[in-house]
Amino acid sequence: MAKGGRTGAGGDLSPATRLVGGGRKPEWTGTPAEPGAVVNPPVWRASTHLYPDSAALHAGKPNADGHFYYGRRGSPTQWALADALTALEPGAAGTVLYPSGVTALAGALMAVLRPGDVLLMTDNAYEPTRNMGRGLLRDFGIETRWFDPLDLAAFDAAIDERCKAVLLESPGSLTLEVQDVPTLAATARARGLTVVLDNTWAGPLGFAALAQGADIAVMSLTKHVGGHSDLMMGSASAGERHYAKLRRTAQQLGLVVSPDDAALALRGLRTMSLRLERETGSALALAAWLDARPQIARVLCPMLPGSPGHELWKRDFTGGCGLFSMVFKGKDGAARDAFIDALDLFGIGYSWGGYESLVSPIDPAPLRTASHWPLAGMADEDRYGVRLSIGLEGLDDLQADLARGLAAWQAA
Repeated sequence: MAKGGRTGAGGDLSPATRLVGGGRKPEWTGTPAEPGAVVNPPVWRASTHLYPDSAALHAGKPNADGHFYYGRRGSPTQWALADALTALEPGAAGTVLYPSGVTALAGALMAVLRPGDVLLMTDNAYEPTRNMGRGLLRDFGIETRWFDPLDLAAFDAAIDERCKAVLLESPGSLTLEVQDVPTLAATARARGLTVVLDNTWAGPLGFAALAQGADIAVMSLTKHVGGHSDLMMGSASAGERHYAKLRRTAQQLGLVVSPDDAALALRGLRTMSLRLERETGSALALAAWLDARPQIARVLCPMLPGSPGHELWKRDFTGGCGLFSMVFKGKDGAARDAFIDALDLFGIGYSWGGYESLVSPIDPAPLRTASHWPLAGMADEDRYGVRLSIGLEGLDDLQADLARGLAAWQAA
């Protein structure tokens, strides 16, 4: 054990403790003479790794995790982040880091699909992921078919001999549908499909992706892990067999993340549980308040009792986050924009998971292929909404700001 009790391993420790100790191996936080001498792994900026002599060069382990070889294979800063993320994901043998969340999704899909294969993609997937199905994957001879995220029977019927993988996203990052991941994953794996899950919303603290049936768990580290809106990064964690595929594909694509960004992500990781706890509490309070407003047709927040997907969330999840959506009762996009423009504390932007609150417009109808929007039980005119990412501002201040926005919507 390293000085100070930091093992860097998962073991039986709580997730909060693993967040503090993950990746802090003594050889990465000190020197051979003084292992574990500092708290954080230093930032190793190096494209070239040197050997003391030819014998060491020939005896090296050029493609082993955690060994110096060349800058593209990483150094202790990147290894520490990957190690810490692996320790958070039950069942993971390793984690590959990518320059963005979208790259992580692309890397995962390219690792398990070949020309002529079919990918089944959930219809509530992140728009850049949908674009990947229509563009990059199609150009490589891979067909993408979309399925209703809530229709288990239709999913089972959609699988044929060409289907090789399924991409799930639960909850969906715009409309927050919670999929029955254990059932979908069991169906897919029984038919020989690889299950890739975009687990950015809950992350490993809120949803144990591999333990619930996924083969590969993908996250945008830009969001909760970074937590400060100052880095772009993604990750994919998997068991031994799929980790080897991820790693090989990433190396052949020449993918690497900056050690400086890895250090920022490690910094964010240490406080992630505290930020998530605060953001989740504020989001749940605001979702309940908005659910009672006459201007709102539907609050889409699976943590909220009565909201779509709440029962599955309660069954399968151990946590949440500050991201949810709401749909206005009638009116049009101009009224929705009036709501957004009246807000002072919510920045207008597409990201989420940072310390600051954000708002962005949603109109999912044009994005749907295999499912209907608005959702069942909503009027057709109730299609315009917003997505809210709740940050660390004071709850009363955020509620007052949303009240101003609702007044502007009413007056529009």
